Amino acid sequence: MIHFNSLAEISDDVASFVTIGKFDGIHLGHQKLISKVVESQQQAAAGGASRSVVVTFDRHPDAVLKPDQLRLPLIGPGQKLRAIEQLGVDAVLTLPFTAELAAQTGEEFVEQVLVEALHAKHVVVGPDFRFGHAGAGDTAKLIELGQKHGFVVEVLEPVEFNGEKISTSAIRDALDRGDVKTANGMFGRVHTTVGAVEHGLKIGRTIGFPTANISRSAEGYLPLDGVYAGWLIADGVRYPAAHSVGVNATFQEVPRLVESHVIGFTQLDLYDKVVTLEYIDFIRTSAKFNGVDELVAEIHRDLEKITRILEAK
Repeated sequence: MIHFNSLAEISDDVASFVTIGKFDGIHLGHQKLISKVVESQQQAAAGGASRSVVVTFDRHPDAVLKPDQLRLPLIGPGQKLRAIEQLGVDAVLTLPFTAELAAQTGEEFVEQVLVEALHAKHVVVGPDFRFGHAGAGDTAKLIELGQKHGFVVEVLEPVEFNGEKISTSAIRDALDRGDVKTANGMFGRVHTTVGAVEHGLKIGRTIGFPTANISRSAEGYLPLDGVYAGWLIADGVRYPAAHSVGVNATFQEVPRLVESHVIGFTQLDLYDKVVTLEYIDFIRTSAKFNGVDELVAEIHRDLEKITRILEAK
């Protein structure tokens, strides 16, 4: 997959099948748009050189337009590119979202990005797609501009999960209440946190449950504080694990993080490795315990539940 970071990097005149959006989760709704572009490009490939392209942005528009309302992203830039690549896309164009870009009219955006840079033949968007200054352009305007500039616009219906429209907000709400099962269903894959293992206070090791502390610069939105059944993937090996999200309130208040105990592997050395944590099921909310013995007893109960859940998968 080719990754363009600006319009200036596109020097050829290959026709493009395009979808445009923030794509801040690559959930099932996003996947539907991207897969349609890939499918349409493959069906038309015999008609000459072309490629499927995802146009997205280097940050959420709120970072520029509404910085006081900016939320943490569901996935990081690395996770985003990997998820797009897995869908078979030929190229991604990541535009820097600046005040200048936000000020462009819809027609300016279409002419510069879709027509002049990408030579778009077919553009796929969702029904709520907006573009141009203050989001003035909608799907009807895009269709009008497509007729003017010679590209077809296809508007796909949104995707639902258990009767609810899939959206980044709906997934974030699910994660905020610890409902990783619903979040996974909307993502169409298991939600993950990806980051380097760093040295922590080593409290878990002193009570017989060593944990891998994941860097706070890790990618992947942290769900509600609590304990989760999941998997830790390191060096291509998938280990059963208990993930704990929170602040270690029993021993010492520390900044919010996720730490993971690999079940049955007390001597595993993961320091400085980049690992992936998969969230499978919610076990319980975080709690402050009255001493080590009470905490250890609860951990044993957690691990029994987690083992049963993972063995059933």
